[in-house]
Amino acid sequence: MKEGEIMNLILCDCNANLCKEWQRYFKDETNVKVICNDFRDVSEYDCVVSPANSFGFMDGGFDGILLDYFGYELMERVQDKIRAEYAGEQPVGTCLIVETGNKHHPYLAHTPTMRIPRIIKEYDTIYNAMRAMLLAVQKQGNIKTVLCTGLGTATGKVPAHVAAKQMYLAYQNIFNPQKQINWRTAIKIETDILNSNI
Repeated sequence: MKEGEIMNLILCDCNANLCKEWQRYFKDETNVKVICNDFRDVSEYDCVVSPANSFGFMDGGFDGILLDYFGYELMERVQDKIRAEYAGEQPVGTCLIVETGNKHHPYLAHTPTMRIPRIIKEYDTIYNAMRAMLLAVQKQGNIKTVLCTGLGTATGKVPAHVAAKQMYLAYQNIFNPQKQINWRTAIKIETDILNSNI
């Protein structure tokens, strides 16, 4: 990805309600595509997002499907990197880029939305996870297209309209950042996040 180039983002999930909410929020984003289908039917992407837990257990939900697709060794790579970079526990709100070993889809963005599997009540978790993922992908530098499923919408049970809005706010604040850092802009961002359940 060249400097100044905006990555392509594929929002992909089988949840029709979530896809409808994504389409509502991201409708004007030309680099974002919504696909309401199984991610295994999508052929072109460089990186897939794992809406994970802090310890890299990938034995359930969407992560379990990722393991079936990429192989069990992927979880070992994720956990090795968590041990190396975070002393065995990756904080929620961070993202690790891990190689998958698949030449067509070479990267995984391991992005915990919870320490261990649980219902998410702190909705800003979704904003923080999405923002961390987008920043990590940008920093990686060679990822052009990212495929992302719903963050926190399965095990975390975050309502579709909340997750979609949080993901959109994070996207906007990365690719259309505030020109100045001041209390007014900070309070606006915080207010938008806190009002996402409306």
